[in-house]
Amino acid sequence: MRTDPHSPVDLREAGLPFRGRPAFMMAVALGGAAAAPLSARAADTPMYYLETFGAKGDMTVPLLWGLIAVSVLVVVIISAMVIIGILRRRDPDLQAGGRIIAVSRPPGGIGWIHAGLALTTIVLIGFTAWTVDLMARIAAPGREPAFTIEVTAQQFWWEARYVDPDDPARSFETANELHIPLGEPVRIKLRSTDVIHSFWVPALSGKTDAIPGQVNETWIQGDRVGVYRGQCTEYCGQQHTNMAMRMFVDAPDDFTAWWDAQAAAAEPTSPGSLADTGRQAFRLRCGACHTVRGTRSAGEVGPDLTHLMSRTTIASAMLPNTKGHLSGWIAAPQALKPGSHMPDTGISGPELHAIRTYLATLD
Repeated sequence: MRTDPHSPVDLREAGLPFRGRPAFMMAVALGGAAAAPLSARAADTPMYYLETFGAKGDMTVPLLWGLIAVSVLVVVIISAMVIIGILRRRDPDLQAGGRIIAVSRPPGGIGWIHAGLALTTIVLIGFTAWTVDLMARIAAPGREPAFTIEVTAQQFWWEARYVDPDDPARSFETANELHIPLGEPVRIKLRSTDVIHSFWVPALSGKTDAIPGQVNETWIQGDRVGVYRGQCTEYCGQQHTNMAMRMFVDAPDDFTAWWDAQAAAAEPTSPGSLADTGRQAFRLRCGACHTVRGTRSAGEVGPDLTHLMSRTTIASAMLPNTKGHLSGWIAAPQALKPGSHMPDTGISGPELHAIRTYLATLD
């Protein structure tokens, strides 16, 4: 295994098929030392759901433990009754076939049946009432959500539209990395454009399905600043495993600054610069699928890239957003994420360098 990120990249070690290697070699040459092994994944918080950091997640965990406790209790009681029935000494007359004792008469077992029915009824009624009350509190936050994020799931990435209820002009789209303010509930409206997906950030919330043809609503809240990994948890195709996301819980001032930056259009490039050459190449090569607000690139097939460099990952949180990984992703996406809808375009070395230089300005 290659441990030195500055050493030559073994394409077989990176897991690339032969058809993706020439483009990838050019990408590594352009990326230089920033091109770490493409098998690497961005570091995220573990997908651990028993320790939560949000109001909704905090309510989901007791429900899980409650279901486990009832299930274990039922198994223990039934197992104990079976064992007692096996080990209990039988009546000699019954063994000899001499008489039959009705269950309703002493020493019959009707009393045990009555006790079992009563106990079961009390437990089921109590557990049902507790579950209904808890599910009602999980379904809706204690106060009105601060704003709405419209999340559209599609193979194999997440589109997120932030809606400003007071100023629609400040609404914007981003992808795969969501930000929410500390301590504030946020409404999530979920859609799907193709198959059934499921939105899950285990440290903050339970999962909610995204189903084609309908809108499902949920909410999420983070009560500790940090970065939390999310994942599609409904099998959706070849790259289901790599359909991840990152959820950032920001301090209020940091979140406001992030929103202001994301709502702005891209800064113009200087005429005649390499970045401007890249902008023109991007419009011809990539603009039919991707949007960069403030330019003529207005595609709606792939993610909005207006502020691409503000994101820490690319390819739906699959790879770190570095020069090398970005070059490799542009040059040979099917070698890295087979089955994704981003095609191999055969972009040349100089053109790739110009496009990457332009993308580096989109912060």
